[in-house]
Formats: sequence, C-alpha cells, structure tokens
Amino acid sequence: MKTFEELGVCEAIRRAISEMGYENPMPVQQEVIPYLLGVGNDVIALAQTGTGKTAAFGLPVLQKVNPDDKRTQAVILSPTRELCLQIAGDLKDYSRYIDNLHVLAVYGGSSIESQIRSLRKGAQVIVATPGRLIDLMHRGVAKLDAVENVVLDEADEMLNMGFTDSIDEILAGVPTQRNTLLFSATMGKEIERIAKSYLHDYKEIVVGSRNESAENVNHIYYLVHAKDKYAALKRIVDYFPRIYGIIFCRTRIETQEVADLLIRDGYNAEALHGDLSQAQRDLTMQKFRQHHTQLLVATDVAARGLDVEDLTHVINYGLPDDVENYTHRSGRTGRAGKRGTSISIIHLREKGKVRIIEKVIGKKFEAGTLPEPQEICTKQLYKVMDEIERIEVNDTEIAPFLPEIYRKLDWLTKEDLIKRIVSREFGHFLRYYADAPVIEQPADKKVADGKDGKSRRERRKGDKSSHEAEEGYVRLFINLGKRDNFYAREIINLVNRHVRNTKIEIGRIDLTNNCSFFEVPEEDAALVLSKMKRVKVGDRKVVVDKAEKADGESTPSKHAERPSRRNNRHTYAQTPDAREMKAQWRAEKKAKRNGKKQQKNTEPAKRKGKKDDWRQFFE
Repeated sequence: MKTFEELGVCEAIRRAISEMGYENPMPVQQEVIPYLLGVGNDVIALAQTGTGKTAAFGLPVLQKVNPDDKRTQAVILSPTRELCLQIAGDLKDYSRYIDNLHVLAVYGGSSIESQIRSLRKGAQVIVATPGRLIDLMHRGVAKLDAVENVVLDEADEMLNMGFTDSIDEILAGVPTQRNTLLFSATMGKEIERIAKSYLHDYKEIVVGSRNESAENVNHIYYLVHAKDKYAALKRIVDYFPRIYGIIFCRTRIETQEVADLLIRDGYNAEALHGDLSQAQRDLTMQKFRQHHTQLLVATDVAARGLDVEDLTHVINYGLPDDVENYTHRSGRTGRAGKRGTSISIIHLREKGKVRIIEKVIGKKFEAGTLPEPQEICTKQLYKVMDEIERIEVNDTEIAPFLPEIYRKLDWLTKEDLIKRIVSREFGHFLRYYADAPVIEQPADKKVADGKDGKSRRERRKGDKSSHEAEEGYVRLFINLGKRDNFYAREIINLVNRHVRNTKIEIGRIDLTNNCSFFEVPEEDAALVLSKMKRVKVGDRKVVVDKAEKADGESTPSKHAERPSRRNNRHTYAQTPDAREMKAQWRAEKKAKRNGKKQQKNTEPAKRKGKKDDWRQFFE
C-alpha cells in the first residue's frame, strides 16, 4: 500500500492530515491524487459517499494553490449548504500549516454582505453552492479569471436538483485553461454532456462499481400497512436501544411530522430539512455529530453528502424514488470497517422496488419480522441494568448528601429500591407495550414475488387489481409525466405545496411519459381535487381527476347502476397495457358516433380533445 508521501502530497499537508488520523490513502485517493497533481488533467471520478472523495480532490487542489497570490485559484461546487460547509471545514483542516492560504464557504441562507467582505479580503479557494456563487459573480465580487481548478462534488445530485444552467454559466465564466474535476456516484446523460462540453482529454476513474452499496451494510425491510408505519418505526427504534442513525423521509412535511412524533414520545430526535434556517440546520448537524442527538430525521437533499461517523442504522421511512438515492442513504452506515444496517419500512406496493434495488446493488434484502413487545421490553430492561451497573460512583462528591439520603430511604429494602429504580427508568416501555397497537404485517404473496412461474407481463394481464388503489386510498390522475420532467418527488411536492395546512400521505405513484397516477387516502381525495383545480405549472393548466372515472360517469355510484356497461369497460386501473386501453376507447367512441352517445358526453369538459379530458394523453 502506498503512502501519502509516495502519492506526492507535500509535507505541510501530510503533517495536518496525520494529526487528523489519516494513515494510509483510500482507494479513490490512490487513484486520483497523483493524477491531479499533474498539469492539465481533467477527471471524472465515480465513487460512493464515504470513500474519501473530499481528500482525493482537496489535497491536490490545496497543494497547487499559490498562497502568495490572493486571487481565487480554485472553485469547488456542492449541491447543499451543509456539504459546502463540511468541505470548507475539511480543507481548512488540511491546510492549517500552509501560511496565508484562505478557504471561504459561500452559500445561500446566510448574510451575503459578510461573504462579500471576506471575498474582498482574498480567498484562494472558494467552496460554494451554485446559486450563491452566480449571485456573487453578477455583483462583480467573485472574480474567477485566475481559477485553475474547478471541482463539481456530488455532480449527479446538483444536476438532479436543477443546477444545470447555473453550472453551465459558472464553467463558461472561468478560464478554458483549467483542470475540471467531476465527482459523482453515477455517470448519467447530463454528466456526459458536461464532460463533452467542458472537459478535455479527461480520465474516468471508477472506484468500486457505479452503483455499489457499502460492503458492510445489512439490508432489511419490514412490510406493513401504510397506517402502521410510525408504530413500526417505534418498535424498530425501541428494539435497538443504542441506535444512532438517520431516518430518511420523502418530503419536508413528513420529515417534520415524524420528528415531532418521536420527540413527543420521548425520543432524542431532531428534524433536518430545507424549511429550517441555515442557523437551525447548522445547530442540528452539530448536535447530531456530537452525539447529543440520537436520531436525525431528514430529507435526501438536506442530508446529501453529510459524513457522520459511527452511524449504526439508516432507516428508510418508505423507499426513495430511485436506486441511486437508496445507495446514498445506505452508504452512510457501515463505514471504517464497522457493520451497519439499512432498514426500510415499506407497504405492499413498494415490494417491487425492493427487487429492483436488489438487482442493482447485487445484494439481497432480508425480510424482517417486527419484534414483539416482550422482546423489546427485555432488550430495554437489559440496557437499564447495564447502565446502572456501569455507573461510576464518586464517593467524595456524594458523601455530604448520603446521611440525608439514608434517612429518607432507610425504610426501603434492597429489593424495593431496585424495583423503584428499574420502574423509573423502564416503566414507560412497560406502560406503552401493555396496550400497544397490534401491527398486522401483510401477507407476502407468491405472486408478488413472481414465484408462480409466470412472467411479469402475464401476471399483470391476468390480475385486474394490479393498478387498483390500495385499500383506503383513491387513485388520481395528473396530466404531468416524464416528458414534463415530473417524477414522484415533483408530484409529492406539488400536491403538498397547494394543499396547505394538511399533510397528504401519498401512496403509490405510477409514471408514464405524458401523465401520472398517484394514490391519496380516501378522506383526503376531495380536498386534493378541490385544491388542485386552479393550479398551473408555468403557463400549463394542471388537471387532476379520479383515475377510476369513465365516460359519462361522474361518481363511482353510477357504476353500480349500470353493471353490464361496467363489465364491458376497463379503466386505466384495470387495464395494465395502454394499447389495450386505447383500442377500448376507440371502440367506445365509434359506438357513440353510431348513436350511443350519452347526454353527459356533450358537455365541453368531456369532449375529445378538451384539455380537461385526461384520456387524451393516451391518444
């Protein structure tokens, strides 16, 4: 194994990283550092979170900076404020023994005036979020004409977050004679586009596989009904008394809601999401890193790129929309040779996502069974006993108080005293689980796992319920799809943004090119339909309707009045193949032209080609 000295790292930096505990370079550092220390070398490095990427680009970038020149010589872009601060902090630690070298973090959510003052004093290295850096460039404060190295960290996430135009503008504003370094977890089309446009004779360095999951991570899922998700979360957390982990949620609203419930129930938890101020987010992360907070409830974006040591668990409060996000989540535990656990709490319709993730990461999920109340109470009792046993007693400190304590408690026997101590520390678990709600785990049917020997297409064709809403949910249509760059995350945010003061629990989401379908609880369906009537995305009117609706039918009750017609008609929820649906609809339209058209079909909102008619998206 090579040393940092053999890689070409200078003595001043080696001294600093040695004090930080760096002994031997990690694989990505061995590959990247010597290459970047050359001249005119562009790089795309594909590596997962927690592989030592910051040092891989940070050490050579710092070494190539001229401390005597106060002009900005390196720019490092990151997707989030937290990651920006983290990178800047690491670079300052690496360069502590290099005189006159200044690293400055610039990001949104903080005073731009103070950042302007710092820039005017001089900063050889700027670590920035794209939006804030462009703002400073437009003000003429961030001058990048002497930049020699540009680093895009978590480049895939920046592009996913919509920073493409910002990155283009920043790269167009720096000298063409520079090194450009892209660090990403995956090689997507946008990464390839930026590489072709702005990189020259670049080298692609891949550490591990492109979608590699942490080797020391166990993957477990618990299958529950949607209504039981929080109760299941409580049981999982209680079963691991010494848990130190991150709970990932899909939306800001859900994140805050879960955190509030945990705090209410006595857990040491904090929320981390984009609605918090920068000061609140910084304080939350500081408390979590120092282990003052046991459970961090966070969104993917807020926790992106955060490097926290000794995490025992990552809990997915529902699976993310794409495999890449799952890889980033699970990769936060199981580091530094330690074992970690990634737990997913899913409902039956997310079972397919598990199979997809398994294929991509090359690992099997273990189907977990929720612990019983007795098991949980036993574990918690052992924890209390261990803590009491390990208490270090300082006789000198407590000696003045002992006479009064003995006088007060002298009437208690040893057995009584032990019972009272245990009851105080452990009693709330006994009280809760004495009347704990029963959690019924759904049956894991063979058909759902594909064990009946049929292909997926055959199973779907033979199962009319494959697109029916889950019990207690209503399936809705929306006229936005993949071609509009609308995916699950965008749909969830859109609904919750316009249905204010009410947290909507969105179930299954099915995406097509032209439109999408999503499920909401029955009690919330009317509210969602009402609030989404006047919504626009840009200049385009958003259409949301019940997916079960058919021509001439305004309410579900009409189905029962015309059973023969219902038996001959298939809705989208019943017809998995869009081509079959299209043929069905054409047949119906032809019949209508022959005299079977109903009165309701003459209404403007139901005519073919009308924007409010969602069936047009399959024409």
